[in-house]
Amino acid sequence: MAFDPPVRAVACDGSPSSAAALTDALADALRGGPAVEPYDSRPATAPNDGWIDGTALVIETSGSTGEAKRVALGSAALRASADATHRRLGGPGRWLLALPAHHVAGSQVIVRALLAGHRPSVLDNRSGFRPDRFAAAATELFASGSRCYTSLVPTQLHRVLAAGSAEVDALRGFDAILVGGAAASPTLLAQARAAGVTVVTTYGMSETVGGCVYNGVPLDGVQVRLDGSGRISLAGPVLASGYLGRPELTAEAFADGWFRTSDLGRWDGGRLRVLGRADDVITTGGEKVHPAAVERVLMAQPGVRAACVIGLPDPEWGQLVAAALVLAEPDAATPTELDAAVRNELGAPSVPKLLRALPELPLRGIGKPDRAEVARILSRP
Repeated sequence: MAFDPPVRAVACDGSPSSAAALTDALADALRGGPAVEPYDSRPATAPNDGWIDGTALVIETSGSTGEAKRVALGSAALRASADATHRRLGGPGRWLLALPAHHVAGSQVIVRALLAGHRPSVLDNRSGFRPDRFAAAATELFASGSRCYTSLVPTQLHRVLAAGSAEVDALRGFDAILVGGAAASPTLLAQARAAGVTVVTTYGMSETVGGCVYNGVPLDGVQVRLDGSGRISLAGPVLASGYLGRPELTAEAFADGWFRTSDLGRWDGGRLRVLGRADDVITTGGEKVHPAAVERVLMAQPGVRAACVIGLPDPEWGQLVAAALVLAEPDAATPTELDAAVRNELGAPSVPKLLRALPELPLRGIGKPDRAEVARILSRP
């Protein structure tokens, strides 16, 4: 039977006032009050069939399939994630919210701040992310004298690094900056670290209250296992309770205390390296190619700011490896140089047979490349 327990829908438009409303609602939910469902443009219209007791936060995520899922996160999972983050980073501190609050990464910045005994500082993003505003908000935060943290997507980090000395100084002032939501290029991370910025890469999803593996190492209490195909499963106190109204999806993804992701990975020197989604693997001429591996090689080359690798239908190869690139300058990297780099590290099957430079990659969510849109762009003559 469908029924509607109290769920507080909170609009998140990027303004400090909407973030304040969400902060109040989350503080109440952590104390046992009504669950909170943040949204950006419209509240959820689905009934709360199959309500999961103990839910404190509901995050709607469509993933790469476009199929909406409402992830139920309990108060214990939110607390476990925040506590483990603070232990890994060196202790509780003050947080600057620079991400959209209706995504799990943004909501969890608020939860971490609350559990550290503070309300978050909030960057006004109604007119888009601006590095100068970020620097001003960070400088104000530093005046507290506490440890200071923030969370960014790679695109934001790149824009701040490129903005100027005052903005880079602001990055340096943070005790740690979590970077997630999409793969960060080795070049970007090296640039940030060379500038004295403490960046921590994160891997996770809404079903794990956001990042649960930092710099390739699971947070305290989080377990990682790989099956024979390399499929990643995660366990620990940070797991969601399931999907509201979708018992079949819950049973498929959550079993025996483990969440089976759609990602492939491998252990590299004791650290988890994520190879990309299982359904993104390209089969070309009978060989399997991991797009994320090709992207990492391409983005490690001088002059390549971003890359998205996909498979396009091809009568000869079955699938053709194709890449969309964002270059720092029009002639920053030649196809010959890029082909050689991929061939030398990954082998001939991984070399893109189609390379196209774009002004920017189309994005979805909080910074992930929109692979479907990239495929449409690269399919055009």
